[in-house]
Amino acid sequence: MSEINIKKPLALKKDDRIATVCHSWGGAATYPERYQRGKKQLEENFGVKVIEAPHTLENAEVLKETPRLRAEDLMWCFSNNDAKAIFSVIGGDDAIRLLAYMDLDVIRNNPKIFMGYSDATIIHLMCYKAGVSSFYGPSIMAGFDENADLFEYMKDSVQKTLFSTSKIGLIEPNKNGWTDDGSLSWADKSSYETARKLKKSESWQFVQGKGRIKGHLLGGCVEVLEMAKGTKIWPELSQWKGAILFLETSEEAPSVDYFKRCLRNYAAMGVLDVLNGIILGRPMNVASDKINQYDNALIDVIRNEMGLTELPVITQMDFGHTAPTFILPYGAVVEIDCDKRTFSIIESGVS
Repeated sequence: MSEINIKKPLALKKDDRIATVCHSWGGAATYPERYQRGKKQLEENFGVKVIEAPHTLENAEVLKETPRLRAEDLMWCFSNNDAKAIFSVIGGDDAIRLLAYMDLDVIRNNPKIFMGYSDATIIHLMCYKAGVSSFYGPSIMAGFDENADLFEYMKDSVQKTLFSTSKIGLIEPNKNGWTDDGSLSWADKSSYETARKLKKSESWQFVQGKGRIKGHLLGGCVEVLEMAKGTKIWPELSQWKGAILFLETSEEAPSVDYFKRCLRNYAAMGVLDVLNGIILGRPMNVASDKINQYDNALIDVIRNEMGLTELPVITQMDFGHTAPTFILPYGAVVEIDCDKRTFSIIESGVS
């Protein structure tokens, strides 16, 4: 599998301090009540204490215009001994601008948990380049701030992945309903205790593959990964060898044609040829009768265009821009059993 030597950060424990950072959009200052809700629910459910990076609460326009400040905040988080983990406040669309100001040695020399998703894909690739595992999972304002209460499915994943050094083990599909409901306005404080509408949970789709295969996790948000291609944080082809590529699309719901073109680019780079499997998150903002559109596009490229008829593929999984989600630790080895239709993370996420 990957030639990169991935170091696992230390597990979290009760009373640890978690630093929050706005690496992209300045959502904490734009919707302070939503940020404070996420902070409070994180602290109350897991017994930790949240501290802010120096500019976490800075005006969104200031952060937009000064990527250096956001990069300095990240390095402050990694180098601050009081912070045992770093959680993304929320995503955005320009974390790639931080690359010019980041010192990856700061991450390499101070390995600790970083968790987020969407535009946080860029920070995950920085961590991976620095040889430190990170965690593709909920953020403060898109996960921990959930209306009414936190989803038990997500809480269980956080506990198993970040607070325990035991093998994470079998990941079951969420059976209690999922949501991408954005109808409740963040500006309407009266809606905060109103649970979002749930849709019926369907089984994950085991599209193709036979037997049991293993591989290390590597991937992220489709659109953000495109921004990283060709930069110094993009993994070498040797690091994709034997990997399980995980992909998910953003709330912008990119067109099927765009998704196909991205996949064809992976093919042209030689990545698809060396993978051990692909898993795809459930898409957001896609009509129920079109929920399979990305699945079909993926199969069209890998099966019909590439001839990869045996490559294991699971789709519509509970990670990414859906809710609730389970956490994917970068570099961790997983096992797909195509015959039994199971997905397991066969090692711990932390040390």
